[in-house]
Amino acid sequence: MAETEDERLHPWSRYVALGDSFTEGIGDPEPNAPGGHRGWADRVAEVLAAGNPAFAYANLAVRGKLIQQIMDEQIEPAVQLRPDLISISAGGNDVIRPGTDPDEIAAKFETAIERLAADRPTIVVFTGVDVGFSPVFRSIRGKVAIYNENIRSVAAKYDCIVADQWALTEIQDQRMWAPDRLHLNAIGHHTVARMVLDALGVENSLEPLKPEPFPERTRRDVRSDDMQWAREYLVPWVVRRIRHQSSGDTISAKRPIAGPLVQPADLRED
Repeated sequence: MAETEDERLHPWSRYVALGDSFTEGIGDPEPNAPGGHRGWADRVAEVLAAGNPAFAYANLAVRGKLIQQIMDEQIEPAVQLRPDLISISAGGNDVIRPGTDPDEIAAKFETAIERLAADRPTIVVFTGVDVGFSPVFRSIRGKVAIYNENIRSVAAKYDCIVADQWALTEIQDQRMWAPDRLHLNAIGHHTVARMVLDALGVENSLEPLKPEPFPERTRRDVRSDDMQWAREYLVPWVVRRIRHQSSGDTISAKRPIAGPLVQPADLRED
């Protein structure tokens, strides 16, 4: 029997994305998208679904989730959806917390991958960003690197595809990041989507996007921006940690059921 056009483009028909705010799409607001955010995973799904109305997509990711919460709340629901393509980015919120052990986090990650791999789907995993460019996270660069080496080892063991954010130098640029300095902005998510599609070997028409230059700023401007960032983002984050709260405590997955991707008309030319 002859291959259909979508089979020649890629072999997948059912994609489930798992993770935290990175996969939920925080930093890439889109009022017409489920949950009010688009993000790299939606962008990847849009490309995979092109020309195949039967393609199904679910996104179970919820902002703020630690790796144990992702294991407890997302792994089994994902397996029950019977995907042939899975992406999972987990552990980042654990790694940035003081006193955590990247090897222990990675051991949990491997347990999650072992379960997801049981039905032999294609699995995409992510390394963490090289945070050396970021004054906020530069001090944990070594910790991220250790976690990444664990991720690569797990990926090799379970034959996963590695989407290598550490090597994605384009996002080592503050202009690719949202005002909270923690999440990618729309251009950053677009850039990651291109990288993921490349890792999957899927041809696409997504073009590189370059952010606009920052306006010239004096040292006083920079200090003022830093103080405003601390008030708006850092202090609330610290308060949530003290209170053992999460930004995702009242949030549900934006696409809990695998179904056809209904794409808002104004996004189709992106």
